[in-house]
Amino acid sequence: MPQADFAYAPANDLAGLPLAASIFADRANVREELREDVEAAGLAMHDCAPLAALVEGEPRALGQIVLLDCPLAGAAELAALTRLDMRAARSGAHLVVATTVAALDCVFASCDQHVAQILVDPTRAERVVALGRAIVRTSGSRLRELSHDDRLTLLRLTEQVDEIAERLARFAGSGFGPIGPGEAFHFESPHREFAGASARGGPLLLPPRPPLPDPRLVRRIIRQRQLRARFFDATLFADPAWDILLDLAAARAEHKRVSVTSLCIASGVPPTTALRWIGQLTAAGLLERVKDESDRRRAFIALTDATADAMARYFAELGADAARVV
Repeated sequence: MPQADFAYAPANDLAGLPLAASIFADRANVREELREDVEAAGLAMHDCAPLAALVEGEPRALGQIVLLDCPLAGAAELAALTRLDMRAARSGAHLVVATTVAALDCVFASCDQHVAQILVDPTRAERVVALGRAIVRTSGSRLRELSHDDRLTLLRLTEQVDEIAERLARFAGSGFGPIGPGEAFHFESPHREFAGASARGGPLLLPPRPPLPDPRLVRRIIRQRQLRARFFDATLFADPAWDILLDLAAARAEHKRVSVTSLCIASGVPPTTALRWIGQLTAAGLLERVKDESDRRRAFIALTDATADAMARYFAELGADAARVV
């Protein structure tokens, strides 16, 4: 990958905002690529070591951005990741974890203290974009402390990362989108007006809550949506947020639990992209993470009660026309 195609304004040129990165990876070639990308981004190199360094000897200080390569889900790897997740949560470091589909459920369950960027079988270009997002988010947390010139520098850096993401989306159809406040969903409970009436002293009159639709109906709608990919380019109709909500609505009606790997498949987009959507939907209060009490290496995703209520009311409003929804 030509470095010139993915050049950043040096992140440590932001006055008062020196950024450093820590790299932990067992594969020497991955460590070297990550080191090159970190240096190209203008970050200081804080640490670069195998995963065992996280659990052996005295705890190492972390950079503001931590890049971890965890393709396996063995006991040693998960112990290192769990410890790193807890330390990142305490220190405020931004964590980027690269893993595989086979290890995804275990990796996702281990990252329960810190909102990490999780990449699945990433290309080098995807790792570069994730690094750019980490730089922007880490720098943005101290945006108020910056001078006018420093704010412009950060804005230019953000724009450069946006351009990279858009370029990758055009060439690879990877589903990356713009970075910034526009990423977030806005979700309000359908009962908001009733809660407001109660707060003003009025009567609390909640309409009866309809049940979720027959899961067989929802599964049929999902199959109809998937059928389009047999005749058209699947990216033309990519709607991962809705596909995720449909799959979880059917699972809730079936009283089934859904793993993050299964939900990524249901989304119809690459796993890394699906994880971004799951993270945004969770941050917006539409989804919630549910621990597996019998196995700490697993975690499930479910609709929040408010989202289940909204889905139920949506299908109730459609009525008989729901069967024709695609």
